[in-house]
Amino acid sequence: MARRVVVQKYGGSSVADVEKIKSVAKRVVATREQGFDVVVVVSAMGKTTDELLARAKLISPSPSRRELDMLLSCGERVSMALLTMAIQELGHEAVSLTGSQAGILTNARHSGARIIDVRPFRVEDELDDGKIVIVAGFQGVSYKREVTTLGRGGSDTTAVALAGALGAEYCEICSDVDGVYSADPRIVDAATLLKAISHEELLELTSHGAKVLHAESVEFARRSGVALWARATNGDGEGTRVDKPEGVDSEHPITGVTGVRNLVRLRARVTQSMDHMLSVAADASLPVLHLDADHEIADLWFSPTDVPDWSKVREKLMGQVEIEEACGAVSIVGDFFGRNAAKLARARSVAAGIGIRIKAMATSPLRATLFCAEADVDALTRALHRAFREE
Repeated sequence: MARRVVVQKYGGSSVADVEKIKSVAKRVVATREQGFDVVVVVSAMGKTTDELLARAKLISPSPSRRELDMLLSCGERVSMALLTMAIQELGHEAVSLTGSQAGILTNARHSGARIIDVRPFRVEDELDDGKIVIVAGFQGVSYKREVTTLGRGGSDTTAVALAGALGAEYCEICSDVDGVYSADPRIVDAATLLKAISHEELLELTSHGAKVLHAESVEFARRSGVALWARATNGDGEGTRVDKPEGVDSEHPITGVTGVRNLVRLRARVTQSMDHMLSVAADASLPVLHLDADHEIADLWFSPTDVPDWSKVREKLMGQVEIEEACGAVSIVGDFFGRNAAKLARARSVAAGIGIRIKAMATSPLRATLFCAEADVDALTRALHRAFREE
């Protein structure tokens, strides 16, 4: 008889305390009692990762990325062990596994590694023994046998990668929101829940600020064909299906608007310092969001969120490269939005109409991104959503 596997991922807010962990355990057991083999991926409890990072910063302003990975990977281990205990208390067999025990193999980059292979032999053995398997998200092991972490939101990618490797019937990403919205509902009151969204559109949103899923997880789902859902941990809603059929939500001219804060712009003279800027960026594995260059100036935009030693990297760039911090960006995503000159002109006009200066603009076929000051992100997000999604 073929195995029927379901993979569920629960974010930090869903396992933030003991009572919430017990509630998640009941949801997991309910899925098991429907006849599925269940693999659960968990994030660290609540703000645990932030708290551990803050402690590291008290020791060193630029902590070693390797040691940070050793430290931060502890958060998910706490969650997995507690959830396993809670499931056992409900009368079901369960076992917890770290990322390395579950077969999550990554490249050698610390603080933002990428999964290069999944070998879930131990997971399959435990499922064969009738157990619910709880896996620590956000972490893996490199080919050098080093503990690595996958960057903020990396537990999503752990879940989707396991779902693909196990041939799961579907993968649920469960959090404190109902699914994917047209904008962050905490910022835009008129944001609406999307019934479905394409992998390509969601990849653009998550790569440019939307925190509902990790961008890498969306790409894994697209490549592996995993049926992916974003749903609320507590609630009966269907959530958002990631794989939009033709005609779903097509009455709107755009899919969504998303903003991102804490960006840095590096500016170099092409003839003098661009090579140095790119060399430092490569050595530090800076996650480049956009690079724009003409005959004289090159601008490189990135987020230092997964660059814990940014202060050290910054020192290497001082004096040769202009560094502008406290930047942000707002992106509009929709079918061929970035190829529509009239819509691009209107987006700039909307920004000008509320007195926001645009520092730069970048496009792809599905997206337009307007770079601005960090303080202007929320206002620009609301204005663009009102202009293009609420019309």
